[in-house]
Amino acid sequence: MSAAATLIWLAQGYCMIGAVVALAFLTIGMDRIDEDARGAYAFRPLLVPAILLIWPLVLWRWLREETGRADHSARYAPPRKAHGLAAIFMAVLIVAALLASFAVRQTWPADLPPTQISAPETSE
Repeated sequence: MSAAATLIWLAQGYCMIGAVVALAFLTIGMDRIDEDARGAYAFRPLLVPAILLIWPLVLWRWLREETGRADHSARYAPPRKAHGLAAIFMAVLIVAALLASFAVRQTWPADLPPTQISAPETSE
């Protein structure tokens, strides 16, 4: 089995597991963990592509909700201390990238004569 065939096989397996999780979550799990989703079936097919890709996160969140270990007070409170550090880091990184681009700017060699490029000859 080649490397490409192995990667395709792994991607198909990942998506198949995601399809099983999507089917289980959208039919059973969503009604149990979100009371606002009860009876709302029209939007559920729109969630299938996302669940196919992030099914480990869906399973983890579903398990936390079912076991009662979900901390709802911290759900909408992001870690704001890290946001400030990330903003400073990104600003420094942008300035460093800009300065590096000016430092490594390539110059065209002035001593090379220009070469005229002509169309390829066709034989008829």
